[in-house]
Amino acid sequence: MDSDHKEEKIYPQGYEPEITLDSSNDDTRNQLLDFILKSGPSEIVDTDLFAVMAKRRSTRKFSSKPVETTKIDKIIAAADTAPTAGNYQGFEIFYVKSPEKKKLLVEACNKQSYVDAPVVLVFCKNPSRVKFDFPEYILAKFAIQDATLAAGYSQLASQALGLSSIWIGMFDEKKVMDVIGTDLTPSSVLCIGYPEQTKFPKPRRNLKDLVHVVW
Repeated sequence: MDSDHKEEKIYPQGYEPEITLDSSNDDTRNQLLDFILKSGPSEIVDTDLFAVMAKRRSTRKFSSKPVETTKIDKIIAAADTAPTAGNYQGFEIFYVKSPEKKKLLVEACNKQSYVDAPVVLVFCKNPSRVKFDFPEYILAKFAIQDATLAAGYSQLASQALGLSSIWIGMFDEKKVMDVIGTDLTPSSVLCIGYPEQTKFPKPRRNLKDLVHVVW
């Protein structure tokens, strides 16, 4: 590999997947995603999608057990598989590892203490990636949809891997942006870890209150 390729980094500083590939290959991203999604888990993964959905619960108390890198890889890879407008992928993920930054995020997220979780991912909108010839407000709408779907995919992947999570939507956007050092607007903060205890399902509304048939 020549010196130019050595300088070419495909991994962000501070996070390198368990599986690494030659960055000189133009198709590295797709190969890496394929490897991560197909790689054997360190523990049994629940592959029944509907069971995963049924078991998912918001967790506000996480154990101190660290989340394995292989699981973090799969969670981020899951976000990368989410559908996006025109496949322009109008979102970015900020993986917050610094304990000091997490404490600042707690303050930025209405003092919700569980933001100090083992894994904290901030999903941000990036409408500049969406290359449609539409007004800016349309591109912004696509970007928030992209970021929201990506976070949802990560949340389900976390549950399938034996983890739990909580979706944070109440925060001061400017403060979060200052903490993670970006000019991209956050859409959600996803906190992930091993739960201190398993929570039971909560009742949902009646189907007639959920579905409205239009003829």
